[in-house]
Amino acid sequence: MEVLNNLAFGFSHALTLQNLMFCAIGCTVGTLVGLLPGLGPLATISLLLPLTYSIPTGGALIMLAGIYYGAQYGDSVSAITMKIPHASSIVACIDGYQMTLNGKCGLALFTAGVSSFIGGTVAIIVLAWLAPTLGEVAFLFGPSDYCMLMMVGFVCVSFVTTGSLLNGLAMCLIGVLLGLIGTDVTSGVQRFTMDLPFLADGVGLVSIALGCFGIAEITKNLDSKNERTPFNGKINLIPTWPEFKRIIPSALRGSVIGSVLGILPGGGPVIAQFAAYAVDKKVSKYRDEIGKGAIEGVAGQAAADEAAARTSFIPLMSIGIPENAVMALMMAAFIIKGIQPGPNMIANHPDLFWGLVASMWVGNCFLITLNVPLVRYWLSVFKIPYAVLFPSILFFCCIGTFSVNNNLDDVFITAAFGLLGYLFMRLDLDAAPLMLGFILGPMLEENFRRAMLLSRGSFSIFVTRPISGTLTALIAIFVVWQVVAFLRQPKAKSASEGLQKAVGVGEG
Repeated sequence: MEVLNNLAFGFSHALTLQNLMFCAIGCTVGTLVGLLPGLGPLATISLLLPLTYSIPTGGALIMLAGIYYGAQYGDSVSAITMKIPHASSIVACIDGYQMTLNGKCGLALFTAGVSSFIGGTVAIIVLAWLAPTLGEVAFLFGPSDYCMLMMVGFVCVSFVTTGSLLNGLAMCLIGVLLGLIGTDVTSGVQRFTMDLPFLADGVGLVSIALGCFGIAEITKNLDSKNERTPFNGKINLIPTWPEFKRIIPSALRGSVIGSVLGILPGGGPVIAQFAAYAVDKKVSKYRDEIGKGAIEGVAGQAAADEAAARTSFIPLMSIGIPENAVMALMMAAFIIKGIQPGPNMIANHPDLFWGLVASMWVGNCFLITLNVPLVRYWLSVFKIPYAVLFPSILFFCCIGTFSVNNNLDDVFITAAFGLLGYLFMRLDLDAAPLMLGFILGPMLEENFRRAMLLSRGSFSIFVTRPISGTLTALIAIFVVWQVVAFLRQPKAKSASEGLQKAVGVGEG
């Protein structure tokens, strides 16, 4: 009952005309930022942060939060329609773009919008009920626990890849090696930079994502002799009842996964999308279709993405620790306004805390109202001749890449990864495991080093701590299971071939 009273108090602040206006502005800007390749909430919030000096405190925080979770809505559109992802929509390229090629782009965009609404709603419930206590969960995780959590992500590579397991592991390893390029955070020594100054800070995630997915797809389309016309003029926006029933379970699973991973520092939407996709590929009734244009491949990812974006506010507002770069900027906005996020924020500023929580659900309604009816307009991009469309896409890719660091070298790096991504396509190699390795590799290395320092070089820390020990046991079970399944596969195949030959001889 107390939570309901608090939410009612929050809605009384969020539903004022002024705060509704700032919420609508934030959601609209966030959606547009998500649509543009390369641009993201981090760059946008950093540019708009000085405006918070002249905007009322509640409105400023509501607007910046709307930009962040609004971008999670918009980035799925470019990933599904043009296979140009942001960091948090990489997985959407797998099934979402395949649905576009199958003439189901409208259904894919509708699925992403509805699933994002479900994920946001579940996360807001978690945020309202458990924010004061769930923030302390992050304190339970030590370096060894985070290290094994990253390892869980690596063993899930078999669920992410659409090709063979061996190819997926190889691509994941390439991603890890790419993630090690730059300056070692511990020793300060440059590694794998080939004495090139622009590689001292490493390779940007935006450059790899736009190159391996966006530019590579453009190159593939230009190389193809067939006319690229995934949009046939018919828009099947509303799903049938059987299709809608497939959306709900996957969206709910993704919502739970995203809500949990959004709380953990280093988690967030980027990792949540991979985790939700891996779970769907294992437990869904339609697991065999995932990777070939299945609704579940879009629904789970979109829900996890949106849920993680909402619950990432829990560590910031509950214990005063930002879990990613965007939350660090949000913390700066709080401090600019003279507010210190932390355990005392709910008691000292209940109007801001509960007003921000309530505004997230208001923003959720804004976003689904803004995005789902506009699906028909997003699809109109396919009416443009590809000879005119692809230079525009390349232009926005270059602008988005350049805007991250204002560095022209990033544009050349993106072009290089575009050629590399095209080579991967020609060799039938999936780029999604590469992105997974690139994201998790540096995090795994950093936490592994911390764990070794704390344990004085003893590996026992990975089995003696309850959380890391449990995760280690799960990894061991999964690896043994995969090995047994791999060893049984050739036998089953040979038995099947033998049966076919026997049937053929009998018929002859």
